Amino acid sequence: MRRSRTFEWSDPAVSAGAIGSHSGLDFLREILAGRLPAPPVAAALGFTLEEAEHGRAVFVLVPGEEHYNPIGSVHGGVFATLLDSAAGCAVQSVLPQGTGYTSLDLTLKFLRPVTVDTGKIRAIGTVLHGGRRTALAQAELRDSEDRLLAQAISSCMLFPVAPR
Repeated sequence: MRRSRTFEWSDPAVSAGAIGSHSGLDFLREILAGRLPAPPVAAALGFTLEEAEHGRAVFVLVPGEEHYNPIGSVHGGVFATLLDSAAGCAVQSVLPQGTGYTSLDLTLKFLRPVTVDTGKIRAIGTVLHGGRRTALAQAELRDSEDRLLAQAISSCMLFPVAPR
């Protein structure tokens, strides 16, 4: 049986234009409050930012069939996107106004399969080290029973961003 899904997103230029005008944590709090739009990838995959505090960011997703790979479980790319988002936004949460970041690498370990029966999963990112040019963060993907599903380490490059 065929299935379909429809979603909408906001202009990503709105949030991108606000990066240089906020500290990283204030920027994330603006997204949480709905004053800045979430990124289009969040709408495409159906995940949301649930928490943001200094050095920590949490994203949630309820897995659906649209996330499946051909063998009947959630695709590793979905795991990677959630973990990259959590680690990256944890780094963003410690950045001062006028500083941006981009991921340099992501090392990922898959530990358990995820299906629609898994229920809500959480990607929890935390900063391990912040420097002037790079930062290191980790992220864990956990189920509702706090079982570890996957883990990632990410290094990020930091750079100046001018207010728009």
